[in-house]
Amino acid sequence: MTTTATDTVTGLLSRGRRRPRTVGRWLGKLAGAVVVLWAAATVTFLLQALAPGDRATLLLNLAQGQSQQRTPAEVAPVNAKYGFTDPLASQYVRYLDGLVHGDLGMSYQLQQPVTAVILDQITPTLALTATALVAAWLIVIVVTVFSAGRRGRFGGLVGVAETVAAALPDYWLGVIVLVVFAIDLGWFPVESGDSLRGVVLPALTLAIPLAGYLGQVTRVEFARALDQPHVLSARARGLGDTATRFRHVLRHSLIPAISISGWAMGGLFGGAVIIETIFARAGIGQTLVTATESRDAPLVSGIVIVIAAVYVVANLLVDAVYTLVDPRIVQ
Repeated sequence: MTTTATDTVTGLLSRGRRRPRTVGRWLGKLAGAVVVLWAAATVTFLLQALAPGDRATLLLNLAQGQSQQRTPAEVAPVNAKYGFTDPLASQYVRYLDGLVHGDLGMSYQLQQPVTAVILDQITPTLALTATALVAAWLIVIVVTVFSAGRRGRFGGLVGVAETVAAALPDYWLGVIVLVVFAIDLGWFPVESGDSLRGVVLPALTLAIPLAGYLGQVTRVEFARALDQPHVLSARARGLGDTATRFRHVLRHSLIPAISISGWAMGGLFGGAVIIETIFARAGIGQTLVTATESRDAPLVSGIVIVIAAVYVVANLLVDAVYTLVDPRIVQ
């Protein structure tokens, strides 16, 4: 058998052995995702079922805009309708069955299905989150390429700036940029609304701390990749410094930062809840604040579950992106 044929057979056998490992790896990840969602659902159920106060009384008071004690005759139809007096195990099974079928319950305050309320409000939040993630990565790529591995004051100042940015609380930064750029300078609207200009400040508020965190991780890997043989070979062939950094160094330094982007997406989605309130922007944030103030437990728990689902899906997508960045990673 020739060398070429031997290499071909070896490659086929290697891929054959790799496929079961890949399937097992993804099955494990999917099982972990299901466990995370189940845990989030269980915690939110217990918060609803074990919260102080009678749920039937709360629901009646919200529906009628009053706050008073209710007689057993008044709460009996509500308990019968929603099964509030059923055994806790029965309520739990019914709750999980509803989740499997996409039923998150009824909003106490709005008297609408929680799923419909969330679907109506989630688009602006997803748009803000995606914009912030893209902005953070653009900042990281530009800053890292032009500063990582540089000796002297410039590289040190950028490193300090990344550390400071990573430590900034979203809500504090949001208030500062709102006061400076919207109220004092008037460059952007005070209320975000649906305009393109309105999304700039909320997106940057979320993107800057994330860029600082991702930048720290990327900078370390970038500096290490600069000393790799393939980079030195590219420079020896006469390739310019900037081109070398973009073509041969950047791709190999992004993997650690990409690996935490799934967590970052969940964090951004949760942070968007607060930022939307600061900038008076429509979305899940305003809905969650209103639901919390009115003790609308089904709506609050539904939003929590959706945030957990976004976190899980984002992490799965990040795993899938690995091979696009570096095909050498075995999936």
